[in-house]
Amino acid sequence: MKPVVVVGIGDDGCLGLSARAANAVAQARVLVGGKRHLEFFPQFSGERLSFSGGIGPTLERVAELALENQVCVLASGDPLFFGIGAQVARKVGAEHVEFIPHPSSVQLAFGRIGVSWEDAEVISVHGRPREGLCTRLRLLAKVALLTDGENSPPALARHLLEHGVRGFTAWVCESLGNPEERIRCFMLESLAECTDIGPLNVLVLLRTDPSWRPPPRMSFLHEDAFAKRMPKKGLITKREVRLLSLAQLEIRPDSVVWDIGAGSGSVGIEAAMLAPKGRVFAIEVDPEGVSLCRENALAHGVDNVRVIAGRAPEALEGLDAPDAVFVGGSKGSMRDIIDVAFKRLREGGRLVVNAITLDNVAEAYAAFRSYGITPDVTMLNVSRGEPLAHYLRYEAQNPIHIFAATRPAAAQGEEA
Repeated sequence: MKPVVVVGIGDDGCLGLSARAANAVAQARVLVGGKRHLEFFPQFSGERLSFSGGIGPTLERVAELALENQVCVLASGDPLFFGIGAQVARKVGAEHVEFIPHPSSVQLAFGRIGVSWEDAEVISVHGRPREGLCTRLRLLAKVALLTDGENSPPALARHLLEHGVRGFTAWVCESLGNPEERIRCFMLESLAECTDIGPLNVLVLLRTDPSWRPPPRMSFLHEDAFAKRMPKKGLITKREVRLLSLAQLEIRPDSVVWDIGAGSGSVGIEAAMLAPKGRVFAIEVDPEGVSLCRENALAHGVDNVRVIAGRAPEALEGLDAPDAVFVGGSKGSMRDIIDVAFKRLREGGRLVVNAITLDNVAEAYAAFRSYGITPDVTMLNVSRGEPLAHYLRYEAQNPIHIFAATRPAAAQGEEA
């Protein structure tokens, strides 16, 4: 047996341990765990070490004790599944640690409701923000959520409903393995009003429509989808321009994106869909545009868009460093915005600028060149078919220049 053995344990305590796990506890001279787990072993006569003193200091002590003692660390379920196992391995050294997992709470939950889970997504909001949950659910049919007191099943149900997310059956699996275990099925509306759910639970969401299919990754939405009350539809980035600009941004699932001059929020919202594990900051100075951005984000069910009311570049201060920056409007501050973007972009990040006027085209090109960059430039002319009596004619859109470049490593280090 290795110096440190991490034993997974369920809510039924030592009764659910395998012979191998029980033997690891019996041979240990030091037993480590949370207060609830340690109470399962009142007969243990060796040294006890609780995580109540903080995980970091406790693991430091585990590493010290393991030099001369057999140490057993108790952890919930599978220690390597959203558990403490990885931290123990890093602190002690993986070659000195043995793991004896117990069925995880997610395994138990799907077992109780009789649903296969090889195609399920597991999302933890335990001690983590719920931001982006609705955006991720757009693509999922079967989800297990690890919750906590703040992100309880009722709170999560209310959050989903506020963002227009429906079509899920919710299973709440409480105190799994415990004599007080309880399994209940809800619709989201009734779950949002429930007041008697215990703190130890797994929330399983299943699509109610068996024919449901995930939406396309690149939605290619018509601007009407963002223009229900915009007085100047010409200010909305046209879908053809939006498609090419988003492709140039090279957005990854966890990207942080700035949408500067967000207008209706169309680019930022579609960027959020492409980065369900990331975050989009939509910066807009016009009060009506700010309101519309928020309305559109709710209407499209994305909850990883943060609308920032203010004028760039001043409003960019304090935002998370971006992986991608889109400039759709500059209010006369094009050069200053590009300067801040290049200083704040992560190395390898992408900057994309849309310019309609010749003044902005010249200013944007000069700014890129001042950094020694020759940007990718596309001049896009789009004509759409429009009905004319019994015929179909072309209607030309305004031509637009799309500048795109990767942040050079030489610009690294400076902060706005």
